[in-house]
Parts: sequence; structure tokens; C-alpha cells
Amino acid sequence: MLANYLPIMLFLAVGGIIGMVLLAVGFMLGPRRPDAAKNSPYECGFEAFENARMKFDVRYYLVAILFIIFDLEIAFLFPWAVVLDKIGMVGFVAMVVFLGILVVGFIYEWKKGALEWE
Repeated sequence: MLANYLPIMLFLAVGGIIGMVLLAVGFMLGPRRPDAAKNSPYECGFEAFENARMKFDVRYYLVAILFIIFDLEIAFLFPWAVVLDKIGMVGFVAMVVFLGILVVGFIYEWKKGALEWE
């Protein structure tokens, strides 16, 4: 049984060794020419004008959470669409209920003004 895993272990070991060797060669032979521009913090192409630890508006987080929710919705829709003919009407109704709950949440957020950006 353990002999079945030997090729996998060997593959992982060889891959890890090759990765470490290539990283070491890059560090040893790579050029090191630091200057002020390379060592400065990069922020959208211009100099930082405020503290990086400033507070963000809560609406930024709400939009990010909404994006994640609807992104996950799409991630659930693809496998559902692939097996729709096998799961039949029960699977269809379950997905309609799922999408209905998400639409109700989206309408709630819309009515509360969470999507308004000032």
C-alpha cells in the first residue's frame, strides 16, 4: 500500500528541490542595484500622501462583501447547471429558493443605500 505513494513522494521531493535550487540561483546571481525609487512604497503611481493605516468607510466593506456573495452565487450556479438534468425539479426548486434569498438580500441592501457611493 505504501509503495503506491512512493511516486507521489518522489515527485514532491524532486519538485521541492528544483524549486529551492532555482530560488537560490536567483538570489545568488540576480542583480542587486537598490535605489530610492525601488525601495519606496508604491501606491498607484504617486507618492503616499496619508497614513496607510487610515480608516475606510464601512460602505467599502459592504461592497466587498456583496461582491463575494454574488461571486459565490455564480460559483454555485455552474455545477448546478451541469447536473440540472440529473437532479430534476427538486434541484431546480432548491436553486430558485437559494437565488430568491440572495435577491431579497440584494434588494434590502439596495433600499438601505449600501450601494450608493458618494
